[in-house]
Amino acid sequence: MSRPDPAEQSRSRRERILDAAFSTFASRGYRETAVDDIAGAAETSKGGIYFHFPTKEAIFRELMQTTADKLVGRVERAVALETEPVARAEAALHTVLTTFAGHRTTARLLFLDTVGAGRVFQVETNALHERFARLIQGYLDEAVASGAIPPTDTRITSIAWFGALNEVVARWLQADQPARLEDAYPALRATLLRSAGVPEERIGPVAPPSPGWDFPEITR
Repeated sequence: MSRPDPAEQSRSRRERILDAAFSTFASRGYRETAVDDIAGAAETSKGGIYFHFPTKEAIFRELMQTTADKLVGRVERAVALETEPVARAEAALHTVLTTFAGHRTTARLLFLDTVGAGRVFQVETNALHERFARLIQGYLDEAVASGAIPPTDTRITSIAWFGALNEVVARWLQADQPARLEDAYPALRATLLRSAGVPEERIGPVAPPSPGWDFPEITR
């Protein structure tokens, strides 16, 4: 009988810690989660946590990065199925929105818990937002190069796109009785495509928004 591979055991334990931390952060929030809580959920000792991660902050940063990596991979796979530049930008937007619609805890980790984590995560959060804005900018640059949209400042436009997406998701997360996030896509799509100079005939008609999107003001 072969002996267990120590490296594989260590990798498995590390993944178990991350899974437990994800669930614990989602249910308790970053501030209210202690390392002991994560250790209990992972069925390991506090020392076992510190063997893999020096601090709670290190666990949270790792979760942010790996979650973002998975989302970017999903976006890139969806975009690869499209050949028309504007459709590629639409695919990126639609994929992000529908992914969060089906994974509310993922959205909360990326959009809300980073705020609650405090100043130490501001650089990480800014880097995350920059990553997605640059992704959008690349698709808009392709659309300009192909003549699908007029020349525009794709840098500013991409920041505005991500900012609008961020606000819609944040309001959805903070609503007491949220509407379906995916129902926001048609209106958000039309607004963002217009901001990039996409012709109206390409955008098409937009259905009226669901009443559930009439959110009260939120405080930050």
